[in-house]
Amino acid sequence: MSDLLNINFQKEILDNGLEVIISEDNSIPIVSVNIWYKVGSANESRGKTGFAHLFEHMMFQGSLHVPKEMHFRYIQEAGGKLNGSTSFDKTNYYETLPSNSLELALWLESDRMGFLLPALTLEKLNNQKDVVMNERRQNYDNQPYGLQWELLFSNLFPSDHPYSWPTIGLMSDIEKFELEDVRNFFNQYYSPDNASLVIAGNVNTKDAFGLVKKYFDDIPANQVKHSLKKINPLLNENKLYIHQDNVQLSKIYFAWNTVSQYEEDDAALEILSVILSGNKNSKLNKVLVFEKQIAQNISAFQFAGVVSGAFIITATIKQNVSAEDVKKEILRVISELHTNITDDEISRAKNSIKSIFIASLQHMESLADQMNHYNTYLNNPNAFQYDLNRYNSVTKEKLITVVTKYFSQYYSELRIVPKEDKNAE
Repeated sequence: MSDLLNINFQKEILDNGLEVIISEDNSIPIVSVNIWYKVGSANESRGKTGFAHLFEHMMFQGSLHVPKEMHFRYIQEAGGKLNGSTSFDKTNYYETLPSNSLELALWLESDRMGFLLPALTLEKLNNQKDVVMNERRQNYDNQPYGLQWELLFSNLFPSDHPYSWPTIGLMSDIEKFELEDVRNFFNQYYSPDNASLVIAGNVNTKDAFGLVKKYFDDIPANQVKHSLKKINPLLNENKLYIHQDNVQLSKIYFAWNTVSQYEEDDAALEILSVILSGNKNSKLNKVLVFEKQIAQNISAFQFAGVVSGAFIITATIKQNVSAEDVKKEILRVISELHTNITDDEISRAKNSIKSIFIASLQHMESLADQMNHYNTYLNNPNAFQYDLNRYNSVTKEKLITVVTKYFSQYYSELRIVPKEDKNAE
């Protein structure tokens, strides 16, 4: 196990601040190029939301030396694939392709890091603004349950909290995107000293570092300053929000404020989520789905961001069952955790987490992304064993302490119900 989790790598920091991590694995002839920018929707402010996600689109619209739409075409013609994602805390882009095309991927990434703005036009902005607004309508506003996380988080966190607005942004803000604001956002965050680059796969480490320096060395740093701090807010009362939607079945959500990632209780809360809903024999599934048959499905998880965390339970309610009955059973199961967590449940939860963890390392893309995650938040690309040890060290006593600490606090409750549902309460 220790050998499997001991990933070989070398790390260098360029003069402009770009962190470069290279992990050589010659088992298959592919390479994954994974770049993280330490900027997400949490770096925005209310009234100016959606910029981080917009750049996930704009970064594929061409740069000074790469024509519009050609980033996709170059990678696909080389036999590779690519994508990007935006979260509260980061934006990442990756290409996975035959290793003899590594230089192509590095050229493309460097060109949009260093030379995006000369190719940024009002026409491109307006085009992508329309794309994002349409995405917002299709995946959020007009999608059944599409507003679930936006509603839950906006009621759990204060209105000025950086997790209280959705990553995609609010429609009223997206409509107001201006070219100057977009340029300012790019200059503020898209800089080598705010990025880390992982290259994992069939490469020669020395040659790969040489290529990185060839394409990234001359991109100037912008001296990015970060002001985000960990915040663990607490509600001062239980909150209930009922939202009518075009859905067939009601869903109920509970969220408790917890801790951000890698804080002391984070691992224990994740183990607790597996004990509650990790399989068909887990506590919530057993009672609500199989024994009482009042929920179609149920899940629990510890959301842990850089700024804050939340423990979330969500259940789809069966037809003709009241939300109050489901709520009663969920809270009853929670209240009994002080006395009925078994050693066997803890062992199974740890093994489940370990299995998922190990499986994720078998793919070059996920390995590169996880190394970037560890480098960004723990300053160690090879923190795999450390991470797993966090879970292995959790005891039954720790779980009981965590149950008492967090589930005695106030919670935010959301119900999404069919329109005109008389059974909402």
